[in-house]
Amino acid sequence: MHQFLNVKGRLIDLSVPKIMGILNVTPDSFYDGGSYDSGKKALVQAGKMLEEGADILDIGGMSSRPGAEVISVEEERQRVIPIIKAISKEFPEAVISIDTVRSQIAKEAVESGAAIVNDISAGSLDKGMYETVGALKVPYVLMHMKGRPETMQDRPDYDDPVLEITDFFIRETEKLRQFGVHDIVLDPGFGFGKRVEDNYQILKRFKDFSILDYPLLAGVSRKSMIYKPLGITPQEALNGTTALHMVALQNGASILRVHDVKEAVECLRIYNLLNEN
Repeated sequence: MHQFLNVKGRLIDLSVPKIMGILNVTPDSFYDGGSYDSGKKALVQAGKMLEEGADILDIGGMSSRPGAEVISVEEERQRVIPIIKAISKEFPEAVISIDTVRSQIAKEAVESGAAIVNDISAGSLDKGMYETVGALKVPYVLMHMKGRPETMQDRPDYDDPVLEITDFFIRETEKLRQFGVHDIVLDPGFGFGKRVEDNYQILKRFKDFSILDYPLLAGVSRKSMIYKPLGITPQEALNGTTALHMVALQNGASILRVHDVKEAVECLRIYNLLNEN
């Protein structure tokens, strides 16, 4: 498997899993909407996550929850670019990922200090994304989503979700390589056009994706696959999140994308102790 990501000349070793902290600078994300929508609050949260052990900060300016409003390019730019610049200045060693479906925002974010592009749409919402990432020479998180954010939970259906997602990864990684993108991370997109039972089948068989020889990202933090079966809210879903993080690590996850860095780092430390003994 590709064990390293080349992040602006620095190699990130994924033989030991890494923690990606979520920093949503939006008013309407499903869990932390509005919490960090000012520059000062976002900078404080970034510092807190780095202190707690985050290896990557994933900054997003447009919510992808079902039914979320699609904002203009300019509004997304105003939300994310100043914060990326501020974090890069305050924490120059921080590895920043930009969570966007727009190639224009990806380009400006990388020019402002971001080093990874995380695209939930796999280029489907901006036909210039793959070419742009290839030109930027940065790692790319390729995520599977059935449909669009506004329609993805309208009765999604699979014969075999793992097989369908694997076929999708094979097809899209070939396209990415043709554009010169070789540092690719695969994300099956938990909750993005999946039923609860699909999500658990994907997690149970998560290791199957390792046949593709790319690092795997698991983004299960506080999602509906946890809180709906338990009859709780996203705010109450930390315990379930930690349980699934351990399963994801045991099934081959190289990156955990999380809201709660401290707890995820503790989970990873326990996982590493299991592997050492």
